[in-house]
Amino acid sequence: MSGGEAWRGDIKARLYERVRERGFGSLIAFAEARPAVPLYVLADELGNDVAAVQILSGLMYEAEQRKQVTRLVRDVLVRELAERFPNGWPDVLDDATRGEVAMGLGSWFAYTPVTHRARVDRAGDALLANPPPAGWRPLGPDDELLRTLLPDEEA
Repeated sequence: MSGGEAWRGDIKARLYERVRERGFGSLIAFAEARPAVPLYVLADELGNDVAAVQILSGLMYEAEQRKQVTRLVRDVLVRELAERFPNGWPDVLDDATRGEVAMGLGSWFAYTPVTHRARVDRAGDALLANPPPAGWRPLGPDDELLRTLLPDEEA
């Protein structure tokens, strides 16, 4: 994204046009075809006039319509972890890596809708209190550990 182009024109129409050009009927389908790819990379794939937050907003809208918000919340964590720890969960949680984990969990919390924040806060606490095995790298929102930490509870 450059020069504010992402905020000009009909953002929603642009997103869906770009997704359809790539053969997908929805943003969720586009994102699911690229598991564990950070949101900013998805935005870059759609053009320099698309912002990661626009992708997130569109994904959230679709997830709400499908009653799959919890699944999307897990997906956002997967993407956040893939960006921060491309080789998987760190071997040791020293001050530096604990700080990086905390930043990732903080970003995840910030991207989470208010309806899910208490659950995300508890899941983040659980990850810090009982870290997963070194090298753990969830590849999607259906990862067994993630589903244990944040099970589906859609209405």
